[in-house]
Amino acid sequence: MIDTTHYHQLFKEKKCCVIIPTYNNDFTLTAIINDVLAYTSDIIVVDDGSTDSTSEILKSFPHIHTVSYSPNVGKGYALRKAFKYALDHNYLYAITIDSDGQHFAKDIPAFLQKLHQEPNAIIIGARNMNQASIPGKSSFGHKFSNFWFWFETGFEVPDTQSGFRLYPLFLFRNSTFYTVKYEFEVEIIVRASWSGIKIDSVPVEVYYAPKETRVSHFRPFQDFSRVSLLNAVLVTLTIIYYAPLRFFNGIKKKT
Repeated sequence: MIDTTHYHQLFKEKKCCVIIPTYNNDFTLTAIINDVLAYTSDIIVVDDGSTDSTSEILKSFPHIHTVSYSPNVGKGYALRKAFKYALDHNYLYAITIDSDGQHFAKDIPAFLQKLHQEPNAIIIGARNMNQASIPGKSSFGHKFSNFWFWFETGFEVPDTQSGFRLYPLFLFRNSTFYTVKYEFEVEIIVRASWSGIKIDSVPVEVYYAPKETRVSHFRPFQDFSRVSLLNAVLVTLTIIYYAPLRFFNGIKKKT
């Protein structure tokens, strides 16, 4: 059994927390919290308007931070609430991990190691999307999102849709974001890249439960439409402003 006690101290030293946004994932939430507790007790769970037994589960963990509200709004809104809460409690970094069981807390040390090397970067947990268990819609969305991120920023990132990430929280001080659902995670990394923030990655494992037991709140038509609309706005801004800016900055560096 791996000794994880030193990670508790490391989280304190780095002023880092783990954020778990959740909505009607009572089947997996307890296990996720317990797995993360092996590494840190600096946990913020955001209950995004759950109607299952989530509230009762959270009562059994009185020593962690919780943020709850109703009705359900969306993952992006939950993350925004969590980032504000973390900043108000003097955290400098936050690792986000989904509550549906597809991520593994044992990959948390990889983020901390990369944080030591890149203290100002957004670090994304890059999933192996070539596994046979990956749903077709996830594979397509992964490729779609990666392409548009490259087009909008000029940088290649192996996984722009993974929700397992580490954020430096200074990004969210005095910043205004416009999206409240799944597309928020795309908005963050594109706008951060435009601001000169490095988007880095570490490999992580991923688990997709069998279709008959999988719980997903991603609505293919509605949420894909939202992501497409966001990308349309970002592409327009890229063509009008950011691509020409990259071009002229490139010329300046050569002269």
